[in-house]
Amino acid sequence: MSRSISRKNSRDGQMSIGLNILGFGAHSGAWRSPEVPADAYLDVEYYRNIARISERGCLDAIFLADGPALAGDVSRQPAGRLEPTVLLTAVALATQRIGVIATASSTYNDPFNIARRFASLDHISGGRAAWNVVTNAGDAAAQHFGLTGAPLHVDRYARADEFIDVAVKLWDSWEDDAIIGDARAAALPTLRKSMPIPGR
Repeated sequence: MSRSISRKNSRDGQMSIGLNILGFGAHSGAWRSPEVPADAYLDVEYYRNIARISERGCLDAIFLADGPALAGDVSRQPAGRLEPTVLLTAVALATQRIGVIATASSTYNDPFNIARRFASLDHISGGRAAWNVVTNAGDAAAQHFGLTGAPLHVDRYARADEFIDVAVKLWDSWEDDAIIGDARAAALPTLRKSMPIPGR
């Protein structure tokens, strides 16, 4: 999996510009605008259209923030959102070059599942995926996972460090050309060049 944060992939002297898509908008009453259907933030085509406009405008990436808890007063504005890696997979198929950045928590996920989700998004998008790692400080998110409150800051960030390390090692545990198969020889796809992750 390619990692755009790598210095070797950076473009010297150029700023990358992305768009943070806020679903129904930053203002709590934006969903009431007659110009946009109130449920547009749950419509895949709404996001695809924003991504296509962003791509035509030469933006480098679109970004979806996320968290495992409802935000704000649900009696005043819509609540909930589509899962970012699933949504951005659909967006990636409707665009050609724009990057797709999804948010996922290191506190309330497991490294293998995150590595798999982002490797899939990266593969489907042709190497355009990026991961915004968050640790989620709020108690509301913790309560969705059976906890009374969020883990301490130091514990969340210690877990995040190890989590990222494991995810990167999972991505690096096989080469880009590791899966081989030969239909003419009736050889099923097999994995070569796989590397075990030390201590895991």
